[in-house]
Amino acid sequence: MSNAPVDKGRRRFLTVATSVVGAAGAVGVAVPFIASWNPSEKAKNAGAPVEVNIGKTEPGQLIRVEWRGQPVWVVRRTPEMLASLETLNDKLRDPNSDEPQQPEYAKNLHRSRKEEYFIAVGICTHLGCSPQYLENTMGELVEGAQGGFFCPCHGSTFDIAGRVFQGVPAPYNLVIPPHYYINDTTILVGEDGEQA
Repeated sequence: MSNAPVDKGRRRFLTVATSVVGAAGAVGVAVPFIASWNPSEKAKNAGAPVEVNIGKTEPGQLIRVEWRGQPVWVVRRTPEMLASLETLNDKLRDPNSDEPQQPEYAKNLHRSRKEEYFIAVGICTHLGCSPQYLENTMGELVEGAQGGFFCPCHGSTFDIAGRVFQGVPAPYNLVIPPHYYINDTTILVGEDGEQA
């Protein structure tokens, strides 16, 4: 050991400098660690709203898009399809959409903002299969139905408004996602928008 006097100024400087370098290192480690908690761009995009162009959709046509990893159907219904909706009420499990499977603005006969277009998540409410769209042959499964959806996994059937028929395994109507019309030819699926 040396008998030289202790330079307190130098010791204080070294202590402060070491503390500053240690704090900077801790911040350098903490920032990327905390940033890793945020969702990735891929995850953000997976939940982002989806624009659907319906400008060239023909009557009776189904368009499929993906929103949050799920298929979403947009069907342009024909006048015959719309006319058949009221005639099927006695065959449906939930004809008035009392179960909360849709936003409040879609709790109506046609289960949509505009009766001509039907927008729904294309997943059966029984076990999560994806039903088939039957534009012209739904009447073979359910008398009086003008178009609808059939789940081949267990035989569930839904009318053209996504309402489930009685006597099938599916317990609820198809889910209606939040959506609104940006203009006459574009729908935004995933947000309710300002329209009501």
